[in-house]
Amino acid sequence: MLKTRVITAIILLAVFLPITLFAPVGAFGALIAFVVVFAAWEWARLLKLGGAGPVVYALVAAVALVASTQLGTGIEEARSLFKAAAIFWVIAGPFVLLRKPTLAQGAWRTFLFLAGIVVFAACWHALVAARMQGVPFVLSLLLLVWLADIGAYFCGRAFGKHKLAPAISPGKTWEGAIGGWLVVMIVAAAAVVLHAFEPTLYSALLAQWGAARALLALTALVAFSVVGDLFESMLKRQAGVKDSSGLLPGHGGVLDRIDALLPVLPLAMLLLG
Repeated sequence: MLKTRVITAIILLAVFLPITLFAPVGAFGALIAFVVVFAAWEWARLLKLGGAGPVVYALVAAVALVASTQLGTGIEEARSLFKAAAIFWVIAGPFVLLRKPTLAQGAWRTFLFLAGIVVFAACWHALVAARMQGVPFVLSLLLLVWLADIGAYFCGRAFGKHKLAPAISPGKTWEGAIGGWLVVMIVAAAAVVLHAFEPTLYSALLAQWGAARALLALTALVAFSVVGDLFESMLKRQAGVKDSSGLLPGHGGVLDRIDALLPVLPLAMLLLG
């Protein structure tokens, strides 16, 4: 299992890293669109759409993504799409986690099919807009989510005692979540003090919002990375599966890798809009 996981990680890095660092924005956008369409396919499967339904849903997401490009790829042009995705995550995300409705049936299922198109389109536009700000910027945005996740894992293992959402993801703890937040704060502070690889998300928030509000903004982004993670965990738990798919051997599916990014990306771009 570990060998498979490592091999998959190496292949993913070999594909994504050069394109992110060196390819034109158009090539980067094409790669992210490919990822988003597969994520949409997994979303439909978790909502128990049978037969060829997930493939059709993925095709609809692809068409919607192409159609949405008329909004543009800049922060201002895609702002309405970011707002729509943000409303979903700020209102529906916490409500679902607190009330735990059955998501794969009735009105919730229909709503999530529609909301998913917006969520995935906003994810694509936000990543492309971030890439247009520069490689350091998009990497710092991704790093926020990765650091929060890694910090939560190790701090949770070392200090975790109080379960964060035992009915949804028993392994997550409040101590882990706080530890992930602290790791993000430390790295962000270091990056700002050292003026490392600017412009980054951290330097942009500081310049636009000031130190206190930038701290609150980063805290909110870390919190919503947890919301995105837990939301997908709930989808999987209700669907009775461990992973969103087996597309990435040893790592699960695409949604398993980008769940925390889905709310963070549009929210981050809104904060800087």
